[in-house]
Amino acid sequence: MQTFGLGVLWQQGDAVSRATLLILLGMSCLSWTLILIKSLDLLRFSRQAARVDTHFWESHDLESGAPILGQPGSPFHALYLAATQAMAHHTAHPQHLHTRLDLGDWLARGLKMALEETAARMQSGLAVLASIGSTAPFVGLFGTVWGIYHALMAIGASGQAGLNQVAGPIGEALVMTALGLFVAIPAVLGYNALTRAARSQVAKLTRFANGLHALLLTGANPAALKPGPRLQAVAARSA
Repeated sequence: MQTFGLGVLWQQGDAVSRATLLILLGMSCLSWTLILIKSLDLLRFSRQAARVDTHFWESHDLESGAPILGQPGSPFHALYLAATQAMAHHTAHPQHLHTRLDLGDWLARGLKMALEETAARMQSGLAVLASIGSTAPFVGLFGTVWGIYHALMAIGASGQAGLNQVAGPIGEALVMTALGLFVAIPAVLGYNALTRAARSQVAKLTRFANGLHALLLTGANPAALKPGPRLQAVAARSA
Protein backbone atom coordinates (compact mmCIF):
# COMPACT_ATOMS: atom_id res chain seq x y z
CA MET A 1 0.00 0.00 0.00
CA GLN A 2 1.40 3.39 -1.01
CA THR A 3 1.57 6.24 1.46
CA PHE A 4 1.33 9.87 0.49
CA GLY A 5 2.00 13.18 2.14
CA LEU A 6 4.60 15.86 2.61
CA GLY A 7 6.98 13.42 4.24
CA VAL A 8 6.89 11.10 1.26
CA LEU A 9 7.13 14.09 -1.07
CA TRP A 10 10.27 15.21 0.74
CA GLN A 11 11.81 11.75 0.72
CA GLN A 12 11.08 11.03 -2.93
CA GLY A 13 11.82 14.54 -4.19
CA ASP A 14 15.08 15.70 -5.66
CA ALA A 15 17.06 18.82 -4.82
CA VAL A 16 14.82 21.10 -6.88
CA SER A 17 11.55 19.95 -5.29
CA ARG A 18 13.05 20.12 -1.82
CA ALA A 19 14.37 23.61 -2.49
CA THR A 20 10.89 24.63 -3.66
CA LEU A 21 9.37 23.33 -0.44
CA LEU A 22 11.95 25.20 1.64
CA ILE A 23 11.32 28.41 -0.29
CA LEU A 24 7.56 28.15 0.30
CA LEU A 25 8.16 27.42 3.97
CA GLY A 26 10.45 30.44 4.28
CA MET A 27 7.91 32.65 2.52
CA SER A 28 5.17 31.50 4.86
CA CYS A 29 7.25 32.10 8.01
CA LEU A 30 8.33 35.52 6.77
CA SER A 31 4.82 36.63 5.84
CA TRP A 32 3.29 35.54 9.15
CA THR A 33 6.13 37.20 11.07
CA LEU A 34 5.59 40.47 9.22
CA ILE A 35 1.83 40.30 9.69
CA LEU A 36 2.22 39.76 13.44
CA ILE A 37 4.86 42.46 13.94
CA LYS A 38 3.07 45.11 11.85
CA SER A 39 -0.27 44.31 13.49
CA LEU A 40 1.20 44.82 16.95
CA ASP A 41 2.89 48.06 15.86
CA LEU A 42 -0.32 49.45 14.39
CA LEU A 43 -2.27 48.39 17.47
CA ARG A 44 0.14 50.24 19.75
CA PHE A 45 -0.03 53.30 17.52
CA SER A 46 -3.84 53.21 17.51
CA ARG A 47 -3.87 53.22 21.30
CA GLN A 48 -1.39 56.08 21.39
CA ALA A 49 -3.45 58.05 18.86
CA ALA A 50 -6.51 57.62 21.08
CA ARG A 51 -4.57 59.00 24.07
CA VAL A 52 -3.31 61.96 22.06
CA ASP A 53 -6.79 62.81 20.76
CA THR A 54 -8.22 62.56 24.26
CA HIS A 55 -5.58 64.25 26.41
CA PHE A 56 -3.03 66.24 24.38
CA TRP A 57 -5.35 68.97 23.18
CA GLU A 58 -6.66 69.41 26.71
CA SER A 59 -3.18 70.31 28.01
CA HIS A 60 -2.38 73.86 29.12
CA ASP A 61 0.73 74.15 26.93
CA LEU A 62 3.10 72.10 24.81
CA GLU A 63 5.46 71.35 27.71
CA SER A 64 2.72 69.69 29.74
CA GLY A 65 1.30 67.92 26.69
CA ALA A 66 4.62 66.61 25.31
CA PRO A 67 4.80 63.51 27.60
CA ILE A 68 1.46 62.37 26.22
CA LEU A 69 3.03 62.04 22.77
CA GLY A 70 5.09 59.03 23.82
CA GLN A 71 8.78 58.23 23.99
CA PRO A 72 11.35 59.82 21.64
CA GLY A 73 11.13 58.12 18.29
CA SER A 74 7.40 57.49 18.48
CA PRO A 75 5.35 58.93 15.56
CA PHE A 76 3.64 61.76 17.43
CA HIS A 77 6.77 62.72 19.33
CA ALA A 78 8.73 62.80 16.06
CA LEU A 79 6.27 65.34 14.64
CA TYR A 80 6.45 67.42 17.81
CA LEU A 81 10.26 67.36 17.77
CA ALA A 82 10.43 68.26 14.08
CA ALA A 83 8.04 71.17 14.56
CA THR A 84 9.78 72.67 17.59
CA GLN A 85 13.22 72.27 16.03
CA ALA A 86 12.05 73.93 12.82
CA MET A 87 10.63 76.86 14.78
CA ALA A 88 13.76 77.27 16.89
CA HIS A 89 16.10 76.98 13.89
CA HIS A 90 14.16 79.52 11.84
CA THR A 91 14.26 82.02 14.70
CA ALA A 92 17.88 81.44 15.79
CA HIS A 93 19.42 81.76 12.29
CA PRO A 94 17.91 84.80 10.60
CA GLN A 95 20.90 85.11 8.25
CA HIS A 96 20.33 81.73 6.59
CA LEU A 97 18.67 81.27 3.24
CA HIS A 98 15.64 79.55 4.71
CA THR A 99 14.54 82.77 6.42
CA ARG A 100 13.36 83.97 3.02
CA LEU A 101 10.58 81.46 3.47
CA ASP A 102 7.59 82.38 5.57
CA LEU A 103 7.68 80.83 9.02
CA GLY A 104 4.52 78.92 8.30
CA ASP A 105 5.99 77.45 5.11
CA TRP A 106 9.20 76.49 6.89
CA LEU A 107 7.25 74.83 9.69
CA ALA A 108 5.04 73.00 7.19
CA ARG A 109 8.16 71.74 5.38
CA GLY A 110 9.62 70.32 8.60
CA LEU A 111 6.33 68.64 9.53
CA LYS A 112 5.92 67.19 6.05
CA MET A 113 9.41 65.67 6.09
CA ALA A 114 8.81 64.11 9.52
CA LEU A 115 5.39 62.86 8.42
CA GLU A 116 6.81 61.22 5.29
CA GLU A 117 9.57 59.50 7.28
CA THR A 118 7.07 58.22 9.83
CA ALA A 119 4.70 57.00 7.12
CA ALA A 120 7.58 55.19 5.40
CA ARG A 121 8.46 53.40 8.65
CA MET A 122 4.84 52.40 9.22
CA GLN A 123 4.60 50.95 5.71
CA SER A 124 7.95 49.18 5.79
CA GLY A 125 7.66 45.46 5.16
CA LEU A 126 4.38 45.71 3.27
CA ALA A 127 6.18 45.47 -0.06
CA VAL A 128 7.60 42.13 1.07
CA LEU A 129 4.07 40.87 1.78
CA ALA A 130 2.94 42.03 -1.64
CA SER A 131 5.87 40.25 -3.28
CA ILE A 132 5.16 37.02 -1.41
CA GLY A 133 1.48 37.18 -2.28
CA SER A 134 2.22 37.63 -5.97
CA THR A 135 5.08 35.13 -6.36
CA ALA A 136 4.14 32.24 -4.04
CA PRO A 137 1.52 30.76 -6.41
CA PHE A 138 4.07 30.67 -9.21
CA VAL A 139 6.64 29.01 -6.96
CA GLY A 140 4.06 26.37 -6.11
CA LEU A 141 3.17 25.99 -9.78
CA PHE A 142 6.83 25.47 -10.61
CA GLY A 143 6.97 22.69 -8.04
CA THR A 144 3.88 21.12 -9.59
CA VAL A 145 5.32 21.20 -13.10
CA TRP A 146 8.60 19.76 -11.86
CA GLY A 147 6.80 16.96 -10.03
CA ILE A 148 4.64 16.12 -13.06
CA TYR A 149 7.75 16.04 -15.22
CA HIS A 150 9.38 13.47 -12.95
CA ALA A 151 6.15 11.44 -12.81
CA LEU A 152 6.01 11.31 -16.61
CA MET A 153 9.66 10.33 -16.74
CA ALA A 154 8.96 7.49 -14.30
CA ILE A 155 5.98 6.34 -16.39
CA GLY A 156 8.09 6.39 -19.53
CA ALA A 157 10.82 4.38 -17.87
CA SER A 158 8.44 1.72 -16.53
CA GLY A 159 6.26 1.60 -19.63
CA GLN A 160 3.10 1.50 -17.48
CA ALA A 161 0.58 4.30 -17.14
CA GLY A 162 -1.87 2.76 -14.70
CA LEU A 163 -3.63 4.64 -11.93
CA ASN A 164 -1.32 3.16 -9.33
CA GLN A 165 1.70 4.61 -11.12
CA VAL A 166 0.14 8.03 -11.76
CA ALA A 167 -2.00 8.85 -8.72
CA GLY A 168 0.79 9.11 -6.18
CA PRO A 169 3.32 11.25 -8.07
CA ILE A 170 0.70 13.51 -9.68
CA GLY A 171 -1.18 14.00 -6.42
CA GLU A 172 1.99 14.87 -4.53
CA ALA A 173 3.02 17.26 -7.29
CA LEU A 174 -0.34 19.04 -7.07
CA VAL A 175 0.28 19.54 -3.37
CA MET A 176 2.86 22.14 -4.44
CA THR A 177 0.10 24.26 -5.97
CA ALA A 178 -1.92 24.02 -2.76
CA LEU A 179 1.11 25.04 -0.72
CA GLY A 180 1.69 28.03 -2.98
CA LEU A 181 -1.89 29.19 -2.43
CA PHE A 182 -1.58 28.50 1.30
CA VAL A 183 1.36 30.88 1.41
CA ALA A 184 -0.05 33.52 -0.95
CA ILE A 185 -3.59 33.98 0.42
CA PRO A 186 -2.61 35.07 3.97
CA ALA A 187 0.09 37.34 2.54
CA VAL A 188 -2.38 39.08 0.21
CA LEU A 189 -5.06 39.43 2.88
CA GLY A 190 -2.50 40.67 5.41
CA TYR A 191 -1.09 43.18 2.93
CA ASN A 192 -4.53 44.62 2.15
CA ALA A 193 -5.55 44.84 5.81
CA LEU A 194 -2.27 46.36 6.97
CA THR A 195 -2.21 48.86 4.10
CA ARG A 196 -5.68 50.11 5.01
CA ALA A 197 -4.73 50.33 8.68
CA ALA A 198 -1.48 52.18 7.90
CA ARG A 199 -3.31 54.70 5.72
CA SER A 200 -5.80 55.30 8.51
CA GLN A 201 -3.01 55.93 11.01
CA VAL A 202 -1.18 58.24 8.60
CA ALA A 203 -4.40 60.24 8.26
CA LYS A 204 -4.48 60.63 12.05
CA LEU A 205 -0.86 61.81 12.00
CA THR A 206 -1.69 64.29 9.26
CA ARG A 207 -4.55 65.74 11.29
CA PHE A 208 -2.25 66.02 14.31
CA ALA A 209 0.44 67.72 12.21
CA ASN A 210 -2.08 70.24 10.87
CA GLY A 211 -3.27 71.01 14.39
CA LEU A 212 0.30 71.33 15.66
CA HIS A 213 1.15 73.64 12.75
CA ALA A 214 -1.74 75.95 13.60
CA LEU A 215 -0.98 75.79 17.32
CA LEU A 216 2.67 76.76 16.96
CA LEU A 217 1.97 79.63 14.58
CA THR A 218 -0.31 81.23 17.16
CA GLY A 219 2.56 81.36 19.66
CA ALA A 220 0.73 79.00 22.02
CA ASN A 221 3.89 77.98 23.85
CA PRO A 222 6.30 80.94 23.92
CA ALA A 223 8.12 79.75 27.04
CA ALA A 224 9.15 76.47 25.44
CA LEU A 225 10.11 77.86 22.05
CA LYS A 226 11.55 81.23 23.18
CA PRO A 227 10.35 83.04 20.03
CA GLY A 228 12.09 86.15 18.88
CA PRO A 229 10.51 89.27 17.38
CA ARG A 230 9.88 87.47 14.07
CA LEU A 231 7.77 84.77 15.68
CA GLN A 232 5.92 87.29 17.80
CA ALA A 233 5.06 89.32 14.71
CA VAL A 234 3.72 86.21 12.96
CA ALA A 235 1.66 85.33 16.01
CA ALA A 236 0.27 88.87 16.10
CA ARG A 237 -0.74 88.68 12.42
CA SER A 238 -2.39 85.30 13.02
CA ALA A 239 -4.42 86.55 15.97
